[in-house]
Amino acid sequence: MRIVSIQMEIGDRGKAENLARAQALIRRSEGADLILLPEIWNVGYFSFDRYAAEAESLEGETVAHLRAAARAANAYLFGGSFVERGPRGLHNTSVLIDPTGHLLGAYRKMHLFGYTSDEAKLLTPGEEVVTIKAPFGSVGISTCYDLRFPELYRRQALAGAQIFLVASGWPYPRLEAWQILNRARAIENQCFLASSNCVGVNRGRQFCGHSMIVDPWGIVLAGGGDEECLVAAEVDLAAVEEARQRFPAFTDRRLSI
Repeated sequence: MRIVSIQMEIGDRGKAENLARAQALIRRSEGADLILLPEIWNVGYFSFDRYAAEAESLEGETVAHLRAAARAANAYLFGGSFVERGPRGLHNTSVLIDPTGHLLGAYRKMHLFGYTSDEAKLLTPGEEVVTIKAPFGSVGISTCYDLRFPELYRRQALAGAQIFLVASGWPYPRLEAWQILNRARAIENQCFLASSNCVGVNRGRQFCGHSMIVDPWGIVLAGGGDEECLVAAEVDLAAVEEARQRFPAFTDRRLSI
């Protein structure tokens, strides 16, 4: 399958312009089977003053645009994340949509970032580890700061995940941490990982980009710099089982420790 990660430039423009820009980039992802968008791309991760006013339900404008875009592209679409007005408050919520526009599942970010960020003050953390069994394979969904918590990814792997999809708004100066954690989560779980990170400057903070597609051995199959681009690679999810048979780290675990 062909994966295209959209490394979208996020500035301080309005939601309508961001929705139109995302749709244009999705149209450019020609031939993709699976397309990814980054974290809170519709208003900008650091636009904390707009979170409450721009929050939507899963039936709102942003998801409606994503459903239409998935149908037009005839591709699975990992719609990045947006601020959802949910049953327990505001959440940082990611969605996976199939080529017919059907919502396969949603994930509410569990680990909210509080370091130089108002996310943890404004949003409510999710409580559910999400692994979605899609027709093309089993998918684990996570968001940005989640990358620092390996137990989340191990639970997804044990639930059958073959690929982790990560939406992010990761900024400079923590580029090395971003690069290491993307590869580490893939290596330790012998899974593919595809991430979509923002680029550009939002509320004076610069995102570091470097979205990537990583194989179960931790090899970066494709990656971006810190400018807007499409990151694409061909993957075969059968390589997950092949890697685990060749190097049986999962069966070597000592769970009694």
